[in-house]
Amino acid sequence: MDGIVHRILEIILTVEFTIGVLGNGFITVVNCVDWVKRRKISSVDQILTALALSRIGQLLFPFIYAFIYALHPDVFMSRKMLKIIIVTGAMVNHSSIWLAAGLSIFYFLKIANFSNSLFLYLKWRVKKVVSVTLLMSLNFLILNIVLLNTQLDVWIAAYKGNLTFSSNLDKFAQFSHTFSFINVMFMVIPFTLSLMTALLLIFSLWRHLKRMHHSAKGSRDASTVAHVKALQLVITFLLLYVIFFLSLLVEICNPVFLDKYIIILIVWSIGVTFPSGHSFILILGNNKLKRPLFPCCGS
Repeated sequence: MDGIVHRILEIILTVEFTIGVLGNGFITVVNCVDWVKRRKISSVDQILTALALSRIGQLLFPFIYAFIYALHPDVFMSRKMLKIIIVTGAMVNHSSIWLAAGLSIFYFLKIANFSNSLFLYLKWRVKKVVSVTLLMSLNFLILNIVLLNTQLDVWIAAYKGNLTFSSNLDKFAQFSHTFSFINVMFMVIPFTLSLMTALLLIFSLWRHLKRMHHSAKGSRDASTVAHVKALQLVITFLLLYVIFFLSLLVEICNPVFLDKYIIILIVWSIGVTFPSGHSFILILGNNKLKRPLFPCCGS
């Protein structure tokens, strides 16, 4: 029975991985082709393309290091390889999470409607706000890498550099949990930014829909339908993101619980849903991206 469940979860994980790579690859290709044709690219398309590329890296990274681990375990456990894995993993995760936060801020400032003076000030400078946010996030990336490398050096020194596969695999599993904890700790700020902007955008869209409903006396014109669709997409994004973050918390809070392979597969399957599913939310919410897939629906 366990073997059947394992197989089903592995199939689900593979399907999610394939969908995520294809969806994010599609976003990248469409935006790059449009960039070549027009010889210019908008700010939102720059963020979308960078986010799609980082998501592809985020999806491929675990499979690449698992492949190295399976074929060359001794190479995998070497000091140099561990440092490469740590730095690469931190950069990929950082790019994906912070670009998602930047995109959330961009859509919030562009779409939401508030009369607050601070909001209006930021709204008029949306490009600068996003650029400064992403640049400032590099400080967190540097600090994250420094902490991870320091922790790795401490771990290596504790075991006198004897990183053979047979003797230190269990100890490396403990370090992996520490590695995950540090990464999740640095995800709290961008997650909070995305959560706050998404909630405020949902509130703004809901309030606007309520006003339109009263003024139009219940009729559903094109503008109302568009706002309902936008509201649905933002809510879906928020749910996927919260589920993704909760899966990370489960991973770091229950290391003993995760010793079972089936639990690892469940957590991974839930976690991969966000970088895979979010790509299609972005496609459905963007007419330029949606038109090649659904010609009859594009406008």
